[in-house]
Amino acid sequence: MAFSFSLPAFVHPQLRHVVAKMSVLDRIVFYVVHLVDRFDLWHRLPVLLGLAYLGLRRHLHQRYNLLHVGKVNGKKYDTEEFTYRTADGTCNHPVDHLVGSQGTFFGRNMPPSTSSYGLLEPHPVTVATKLFERRKYTDCGCQFNMLACTWVQFMIHDWNDHMEDTEQVELRAPEDVATGCPLKSFKFLKTKKLPTGSPNLEFGHLNSRTPWWDGSVIYGNNKEGMTRVRTFQDGKLSVSGDGLLEHDDKGIPISGDVRNHWAGYSLFQALFVKEHNAICDMLKEHYPEFDDEKLYRRARLITSAVIAKIHTIDWTIELVKTDTLKAGMRVNWYGFLGKKIKDMLGPKFGPVLSGLVGLKRPRDHGTPYSLTEEFVSVYRMHSLLPETIVLRDLKPPTSEDKSLPIQEEIPMREMIGKEGEKNLSKIGMEQMLVSMGHQSCGAASLWNYPSWMRNLVPHDIDGDDRPDLVDMAALDIYRDRERGIPRYNEFRRNLLMVPISKWEDLTDDEEVIDALQEVYGDDTEKLDLQVGLHAEKKIKGFAISETAFNIFLLIASRRLEADRFFTTDFNSRTYTEKGFEWVNKTETLKDVIDRHFPEMTAKYMRCTSAFSLWSSDPDPKHYLPLYLRPAT
Repeated sequence: MAFSFSLPAFVHPQLRHVVAKMSVLDRIVFYVVHLVDRFDLWHRLPVLLGLAYLGLRRHLHQRYNLLHVGKVNGKKYDTEEFTYRTADGTCNHPVDHLVGSQGTFFGRNMPPSTSSYGLLEPHPVTVATKLFERRKYTDCGCQFNMLACTWVQFMIHDWNDHMEDTEQVELRAPEDVATGCPLKSFKFLKTKKLPTGSPNLEFGHLNSRTPWWDGSVIYGNNKEGMTRVRTFQDGKLSVSGDGLLEHDDKGIPISGDVRNHWAGYSLFQALFVKEHNAICDMLKEHYPEFDDEKLYRRARLITSAVIAKIHTIDWTIELVKTDTLKAGMRVNWYGFLGKKIKDMLGPKFGPVLSGLVGLKRPRDHGTPYSLTEEFVSVYRMHSLLPETIVLRDLKPPTSEDKSLPIQEEIPMREMIGKEGEKNLSKIGMEQMLVSMGHQSCGAASLWNYPSWMRNLVPHDIDGDDRPDLVDMAALDIYRDRERGIPRYNEFRRNLLMVPISKWEDLTDDEEVIDALQEVYGDDTEKLDLQVGLHAEKKIKGFAISETAFNIFLLIASRRLEADRFFTTDFNSRTYTEKGFEWVNKTETLKDVIDRHFPEMTAKYMRCTSAFSLWSSDPDPKHYLPLYLRPAT
């Protein structure tokens, strides 16, 4: 006997066809989530209720926003033979050695765009000039500093990069905006498009990096890259006498990933090379029988876990700074029972109570692990970059807020590429770390795209300058369209979010509304995703849009729960007892800085997280337990 269910009146008309195909249980979950969304309530709820909402929404995304691209062509292997992270990301998935390896397809969180608009509609250079071009630098206050901004690139270069074609595209600025454009035209390589062998998604794009959280940003994405950075003595990586990266005879840094490198990015690579080498020293002391290979493999596991943990319970908490998300990210790592119980009893009580880290087996929700096209898109955060790096004088601060006098402002153009490497060498690690800690990064908003990035010398995968300058603001728009990323409204519908029907639904800023009207007319369906993400009114405490956050909500969990080395093999047997202890005792970037620069944060940092402005107030003390707090 067949049953039919009528949909409640509060379900948005444009979502009804999706909901009608859901199972009864998923439909009930959707009703709860959607009702809360219609009243814009979840971030106003007490922490426990907010967590319940996020758990339900994540469930829906795990069910309806994980699409596999390509075929599963790998083979089974003995996981006991591979208790370490391989150079190219193979042999992580427990039954398919190719899943998540270098050169596999990007997945998708939704079907490719069904829009009828063309690649040049409206022209990417027009969008960049009228909506992105920086008029006046807008920073994000005390919430996020330049270390936090640079961490974005440090992570992206660990996770993803699209393989390029050999065919070039040229974009010419339309006449009505050409006079104000730094480049009247520019050329770039198309994204390589390949048949997937799958009937549902016929074409896809390959990831030239390993999508696992495996530290490939410092270790490389294949055997050749790994060989380049290793010393093959005591498991260590190459580093120069001043603690910074070594360079080849062309002045390009020697590290795992050097494409589009700049001084701040190289600084993070050097810091975590120091971390890796310090772990090697610790392991050699406690396990003198370990040879070079064993030391390297264990140190890589430990360093990668430290990076993942910092991103999960330090960086992300500053990005979306609310008590609900602080609780949520700590639940991802430690579970509801918290760190003390997990350290004492182990991950015995499942993903909710003990967290995703340490699960008995990886979970991929029926879709083999990869990072996705949409994830790449929402991580486009170039507006966080400033016009200059503000170098601070490191004389002991005399003021209570530990603020430091400005020594010099260096244009960002002088901090990128080979020139940036030379300047970083002159500045030194300590002054650069402190200066970036004391400088706010840019806000993710319209009219805040770095002007120097609209006339940029890009790098190839070897870190060499390319001959053609590019307008990155226009290229960001083009890349989304080229790769079939749905435009803003379709993107939201695919995430089961309420679409906008007029510009006032997106923002209450009259100037923004007028500019959107000029570029897109009244057609909200034409709105590009990047423009919508930057125009969207933000939740209090969020440095990003809620639309982007919902992709983060899904992928932040997936990166941990699908990885064998954060689940089945996250234990003292694989990491060693002392290595496992190292990971468990490291909670924040501040812990890593303190390990290598013992006096730095005590001297120059006043705030709680090293990703916040160092001269800002520390987080207030709370006497109410985190889970019992009202909305932030």
